[in-house]
Amino acid sequence: MTTTPRWRTLTRHHLFWPVAVLVVLLLVNVPFTPDFFSIKMTDGHLYGSLVSIVLFGSPLILVAVGMTLVIATGGIDLSVGAVVAITGALTCSYISDQADQDALSGVLLAMGIGLVAAVVCGLWNGFLVARMGIQPIIATLIIMVAGRGVAQLITDGQIITVNSEPYKLIGGGYWLTLPFSIFVVAAVVAVTVALTRRTALGLLVESVGGNAEASRLVGIRSRRIKIMVYVFCALCAGIAGLMISSNTSAADGNNAGLWIELDAILAVVIGGTSLLGGRFSIGGTVVGALVIQTLTTTIYTIGVPTQTNLVFKAAVVIIVCLMQSPKFRAKVFGGGRLGGRFGGKRGDRSTATPADTAATPETVRTMEVS
Repeated sequence: MTTTPRWRTLTRHHLFWPVAVLVVLLLVNVPFTPDFFSIKMTDGHLYGSLVSIVLFGSPLILVAVGMTLVIATGGIDLSVGAVVAITGALTCSYISDQADQDALSGVLLAMGIGLVAAVVCGLWNGFLVARMGIQPIIATLIIMVAGRGVAQLITDGQIITVNSEPYKLIGGGYWLTLPFSIFVVAAVVAVTVALTRRTALGLLVESVGGNAEASRLVGIRSRRIKIMVYVFCALCAGIAGLMISSNTSAADGNNAGLWIELDAILAVVIGGTSLLGGRFSIGGTVVGALVIQTLTTTIYTIGVPTQTNLVFKAAVVIIVCLMQSPKFRAKVFGGGRLGGRFGGKRGDRSTATPADTAATPETVRTMEVS
């Protein structure tokens, strides 16, 4: 066996290409905005393009993290955009009805009502998928369509504005010189990683995504796991809804969270998680979400016409996904065998297709034992 060059080993890591594309996108902005990487302190707050990318990308990161666990179980959640709208609409509606909008107790109660509504949506999705056996794309499509209408009913088809300093903190406030939303995202990501990588929960989620029936036969309560991840995904979407409405000090039932579910799915895929379920990467999802947000920023920075920005975004996403494909890299760059040995560790479903993992007898025996 020949020694694998360090460069080839590096490029096989599932985070290499997303990080590489993120760096390239950041560098592309420099000729158009020379001070793109500069960060300055104004009135005790840090400002700069990099800070803005993380700030405006925070809701997407939250939704994508929740979507990662849903996809890891072999499902998908198209309702997150509607959940964002419902949560923001309920919260802002309650705050606007208060005589004192700055009352902390009223703001906390309003946020609690919005998040409870998000959890109910997640329970409904999980019930339809896990208990009723409805296909995830159909089950979540129900709230995707009806939920948007519910949000508009809550707001009466109008944009509800609020003027609450405590509520403004969540999505538009600062703490310790940084946007407060960054700390919220960091906390959610840290808790998610701790629960999925430091406990058996992550292994259970992967096993359900790999083979739900086999998991059930060995004693894993796959239905409960599925319901749990849909609830978690909806909760993440609810927190994102609070951020979005807080940042704008308004709730828009029609446009809040519109198409965020598609960006979240793209972020998960760019991060290396397979849509077939099984292995997942929270770190990869965070990088994928930053790629999407940086791409959006880059589109406006370089002056791409508005009517073509979606085409530009789709082209970049396709390039990232192709660069992550072991077969594509093998055909274009050559070297290495196709199959389980190329593009990641043996049995790593986040970087190898079913055809790849079945390419060698050793991999087949490994799959049979597992």
